[in-house]
Formats: sequence, C-alpha cells, structure tokens
Amino acid sequence: MAQFTALAESEIARLADAFQLGDVRACAPIAAGTINSNFRVTTDRGDYFVRINEGKSEADVAWEARVVRALADGGVVTPAPVLAGDGKPYAPLGRKWVSVFPWRDGKHLAPDEVTAEHADKFGAALAELHRVGLAVPAAWRRGSIYEHEHLVARYDRFADTLDPALGRAIAVLADELVFADAAQRTRRRATQGIIHGDLFRDNVLWEAGEVVAILDFEQASGGSLAYDLGVCINDWCWADGPRIDLAVALVAGYQRVRPLTQADRDALPIEVRVAATRFTITRITDVYLARLANPEKDFRAFLARVDAWRGPALGQLTASL
Repeated sequence: MAQFTALAESEIARLADAFQLGDVRACAPIAAGTINSNFRVTTDRGDYFVRINEGKSEADVAWEARVVRALADGGVVTPAPVLAGDGKPYAPLGRKWVSVFPWRDGKHLAPDEVTAEHADKFGAALAELHRVGLAVPAAWRRGSIYEHEHLVARYDRFADTLDPALGRAIAVLADELVFADAAQRTRRRATQGIIHGDLFRDNVLWEAGEVVAILDFEQASGGSLAYDLGVCINDWCWADGPRIDLAVALVAGYQRVRPLTQADRDALPIEVRVAATRFTITRITDVYLARLANPEKDFRAFLARVDAWRGPALGQLTASL
C-alpha cells in the first residue's frame, strides 16, 4: 500500500471544511495504489475518496481535474472531482495538493472473473471515453511520460546491470524498443485523442454486471487510441496466457461505439506489443529496482506477455479482429 502521508484528525477536519464535505465521522487509508496516499472519508453527507497527490505539481493536478470533469460532463462513467470552497477542484495540504471525488461502490474483477460479456461491456465503456475525449480541445493533450523516448531512458537505467534476474529481460526489451521505434510512422497515423493510459481491471468498478465507474486518470494524456486499447488487451484479456476470445469481445464492444479506422487497425497489433514492453520496463524501474515488496507488480508477468505477443498469439489476435 502506498501511504506516504498520514492524516492527523485536524488535517482531515481542515480538508472536510475546504471541500465542504460535512462533519467527519471516519477516515480510513485505502490499501491500493503505489504512488499516492488514498483515504476513504465518511461524513454526515456521505463517503468520499480523498487522494493526496504525492510528488505532483499544481499544474498536473489541475490538468487531471479539468479532463476528468470534461469526460464526466460528456457522459463517461467517472466521478467528477469535488470543488473546494474557492472553486478549484483541489486544495493544498502543506506543499502537496489534495483531490476529492464522490465515493463509488462497486467491485473490481479478478482475471478469472472476466467473461466475454464483461469484455464487451468494458470495450464499449472505453470507446465512450475515447469518443468523448475526442471532443476535448486538442490543446489539452499533454504528452505522456511513457512515450518511446521516456521508455528508452528508463531502459538505459538498467541495460548494463549484471543482475542475473534481469539478463533475459534486458535482451528481449532491447529488441522490442527497436521494433517500436521502427513502427513509429504506423503508430502515429492512428487516431490521436485523450487516453487513460492505465485502464487495468483495478481502475474499473462493476455492479450488477455493468461498468459503474472508471477511476484514476492521473496517467492520462494525449496519445494513440489504439495504444490505449492495446494497454487494456494486455490486462483484461490475459489469464495465465492470452485470451483471444476476450480480446475479440472487447474490440467488438469498442467498435459498437467508436469504429476503428484502418489506421487504428494497422497500429493495434503493434501497440499491444508496445504496451507489454512499457509495463515490463516500468515494473523493473518502479518496483524491482526500487525493492518494493509488491508481487502483484512483478515485471515477469508482463515479460510473459511480451514473449506471447512475439510468438503466434499476436497473429491469432490480428486474424480474429
């Protein structure tokens, strides 16, 4: 659990007053995430998700809040940020910035719980996010910290290590970065818009078989919609190996809402590989090398995906879509 900041009772009360949440009844840390400090705050007016944004500038926090508000106003099933008394969707806590969202009940799906019906409905929700995001001014599209140059820089941090646990990963990732770079022209031709960038199962809540909330847009940016779809395929369509049937259902649900262009189709199999490469690299730099005890973010799980997509699985996926 990431909890870099503990909240004193006086601080909780000040935040509740700043966001006009009501009288605080309870505050509990949330055992999820690896970046921010998150809490569930209960007041006489309801429950709220309170996030202390660790290591972020005011501009970063403001950008996310503005985009999430626009998506929510456009009909995306995501809770819009609560406004503080001064009209801003965040408030200071010392040198850090706090965001507050209405609490949403629901459950996350485990890998073996995802059915074709779930994949179809999730694909439609992702497409709706992309469709609404395309109406957001292009000037809002900030760059991603996971663009190719950033991934190469991260890779270079461990490329010369003699750690035997990383030996094979280093060789495979070198090949994949060359592959991604060679495919840049095809990748850039895909539709560009607002992407979530990290829409794994733990960022989606379900209730009664329906998507009720899409959460956590802190890694959102401008980017390729095909790439965002590739990220999702890597998480939603994997259970000890690629689930091509789930990928087919996910893309079918997506296309009911926003049909893929030919350029999107050309880029998608590339982006599936690129996304697997990204998460292998970031889990090496952010978890393995940082010596964090987080078995759910073992880089080997995504290295297995890289291996799968380098083999016949990618052809099977492409032929099925």
